[in-house]
Amino acid sequence: MAGLYVHVPFCERRCVYCDFYFVTTAKSHAPFVAALRHEIAHYGAEFGALEPIGTIYFGGGTPSRLVARDVEAILLEIGQRFDTSAVEEITLELNPDDASLTYLRDLRAIGVNRLSIGIQSFYADDLKFMNRSHSELQARGVVDEVRTAGFDNFSIDLIFGLPDQPSEYWAANLERAARMEVPHISTYSLTVEPRTVLANRVERGLVSELDDEEVSERYLFTMDYLESRGFEHYEISSFSKPGFRSRHNTSYWRHDNYLGFGPAAHSFWWRGLPAGRWANVRNLKAYEAIVGGRQVPLDFREHLSLDDLANEYIMLGLRTSDGIDLDLLETRYGVDLLDEKLDDIAQLEQAGLIQPVSGRELQLTRRGRSVCDSVVLRLAL
Repeated sequence: MAGLYVHVPFCERRCVYCDFYFVTTAKSHAPFVAALRHEIAHYGAEFGALEPIGTIYFGGGTPSRLVARDVEAILLEIGQRFDTSAVEEITLELNPDDASLTYLRDLRAIGVNRLSIGIQSFYADDLKFMNRSHSELQARGVVDEVRTAGFDNFSIDLIFGLPDQPSEYWAANLERAARMEVPHISTYSLTVEPRTVLANRVERGLVSELDDEEVSERYLFTMDYLESRGFEHYEISSFSKPGFRSRHNTSYWRHDNYLGFGPAAHSFWWRGLPAGRWANVRNLKAYEAIVGGRQVPLDFREHLSLDDLANEYIMLGLRTSDGIDLDLLETRYGVDLLDEKLDDIAQLEQAGLIQPVSGRELQLTRRGRSVCDSVVLRLAL
C-alpha cells in the first residue's frame, strides 16, 4: 500500500534549526487549501487506481495551524480521489500551543488517529534557545490534553545536543516522557543545517556545536535509558512501546510508494523501471499560482536505476532494527552484497559496527547506530 504526505508550510515563527520549507506571513490558508485539493485531484486521476492508500501524514511546517475544517476538506478530497478503505493511520504534526481540547476533539472526529507533537524540550531555556512558539507549561501539559481528547496513539519529538544544555536536562526530558507513559518518542540530535538561523550563529561564533563524542554519549545514553523503560529502538531516531510504531514512516523505510502534496513535498513511485522521484516547487505563492493554472508544480524529477534503488534500500534498511535482507536485496534489486562488498562487510563486522542476523540479514550494532551514515557510505555500490 502507498502512503500520502501533505506538506503544510505555515509556522508562527522560525525555529533556529529548521531547514524545512515554511512561511510565517500567510494571512489566509484558503488559497493553499484550494491549490492542494487541485493537486490531489490531479494525482488521484493518475495514481488513484494503481494502489490503495495505507497511511496519510500531515507534516510541515506546522499542520496544526490549519483549522479542523480545512484538514477535513483535504481528507475528503483524498477520499474521493484515492482508495482509502484500508487506511490504518492518519497522523498530524501538532505544536503544543495549538492543542486546545476543542481543536483536538475536532481532529479526532474527522478521522485523525495519531499525533506527532513537537515538544522538543520540557525546559524554558531550551525552548527559548530554539525559538519555539510554545511555553514550558504548554510542553508539560499537552500530553494530558491529547489523552483527554481521545488520542492514545501519539508521538513526541525531543532534541538533544543543544549548546550549553546540561546533560541532566536531557536525562530529565527522557525521564518526564517516560513518566507520562508516552507511547512513542522521536529523538534528534541538534544538527546545523545550511541557511538556518543556527548556522548563521555558528558561523558568527555566537554558538558552539557539541563535539561528536559528546553527541555520541547523549545518543548512547538515550538508547540505554529508553530501552530500559520498555521502548523498542526500531529506527535510528525512533523509540516505540510495542504496537505503537509509526506505520507511515515505516513505509518509507520499507521503500514503499508515496505521493507528496504541497510546496516542497517529495514523491516516490516505483512500478517498473525506471522508478521516479520528484519534488514540488519550494515557494508557496509559486505553488498556488502553478496549480491554479492547472499545471504540475514540479521543481525537479529524476529517474532511478536498480543500483540507485539498491543504495536507497541499503541506507533505509540500516536505519531500522530489521536491517538489510540480503536475499531481498538480490531478488528485488539484483545486488549480491556479499559478492560486491565482502571485504567491507568483514571490516565493519570486525569493527563492531554491523552484525549478521539469521544468516542472511545485516543490522547495525548499538555502536554502529551512532555512525550510520559512514557505514552506509562503505556499503554503497
